[in-house]
Amino acid sequence: MLIVKKFGGTSVANKERILNVAKRCIEDYQKGNQVVVVLSAMGKQTDVLLDMARDINPKASKRELDMLLTTGEQTSVSLMAMAMDSLGVSAISLNAFQVAMHTTSVYGNSRLKRIDTERIKHELEDKKIVIVTGFQGINQYDDYTTLGRGGSDTTAVALAAALHADACEIYTDVDGVYTADPRMVKNAKKLDEITYDEMLDLATLGAGVLHNRSVEMAKKYGVSLVVRSSLNTSEGTVVKEEVKMEKMLVSGVAADRNVARISVVGLQDTPGVAFKLFNHLANHNINVDIILQSIGREGTKDISFTVTEDAVDEAVAIIKRHSEGSLKCQSVDVERNVAKVSIVGAGMMSNPGVAAKMFEALYGVQVNIKMIATSEIRVTVLIDDKSVEVATNAVHERFALGL
Repeated sequence: MLIVKKFGGTSVANKERILNVAKRCIEDYQKGNQVVVVLSAMGKQTDVLLDMARDINPKASKRELDMLLTTGEQTSVSLMAMAMDSLGVSAISLNAFQVAMHTTSVYGNSRLKRIDTERIKHELEDKKIVIVTGFQGINQYDDYTTLGRGGSDTTAVALAAALHADACEIYTDVDGVYTADPRMVKNAKKLDEITYDEMLDLATLGAGVLHNRSVEMAKKYGVSLVVRSSLNTSEGTVVKEEVKMEKMLVSGVAADRNVARISVVGLQDTPGVAFKLFNHLANHNINVDIILQSIGREGTKDISFTVTEDAVDEAVAIIKRHSEGSLKCQSVDVERNVAKVSIVGAGMMSNPGVAAKMFEALYGVQVNIKMIATSEIRVTVLIDDKSVEVATNAVHERFALGL
């Protein structure tokens, strides 16, 4: 078997944990399997590097930030290769340049285009464990790029797809996918399995256990994922196309505090205005989630939407740059102290009244709803950030997800 294993930053945070991961990988290797390991930077190393960059230059270019941040994963993989060598197993570390992981040219949030697998296959045939840097790639200019926070998951899934791996295992500091964040909801329950679509929505809506683009890629290429803990040997959660168990109405509740609301006030109430607004943002790779448009009045309308908190300043600057040209708005308002709470479940498609139950739960704990967005398998509300824990617990309890 060919197994791809990905370990997050907490799993390789210090010497003891590096050696623990090395031993777990060697166990599979000694059973006759080929093993490819993908690593994140150690512990909080990415944050440390970002702090260093801000201290030197708060407005550093994204190109230079990527050049800096990719050193975090290179440290992890080289130390892991040394650890395996000390345990008597041949291993080699490779960065994105050595593998040739080709990406788009968007610094800070690039997307993988293709992976050259020849080097990895050669090293595997040479009976080595291959340890690859997560989170990074190279663009057409031979510059390092990064895939966005959590991008090591996407690296692992992409490698599993490119190598036609038999298994892709994502190791983290929790032992699977839960019905809610167990640090926020004490009776959150671990799921044995979950569909790609449900996991994709949960990941997109704030469940930090998997990078949403990794789930997207796994679904596209049919890569079966297992999410499990690096600190114990429990079975974890399988993410796949279909699940055998009778579907629960709601599979999970997700909370996301990395969000802000932008309101563009006084736009002209004419065709094409919404297109112009969101096209300007899309041209700068800014993703928009919940959108609310007011009823037109006196020839104008307002449009509110949410973006990630780190994209707010750039989004506002783009809108203001066009406010007297193609957009002609009166003002741009920002609300930062907000959060999203979402329910996700494939069973919602055939069950009316799910949204009402969620709103009833929020009403029961006196949480006010600012915006609402729905799809076939999810309902998302925007609320005050200070209410996110009580709201998440109330909704989780209303749908009896911990039972």
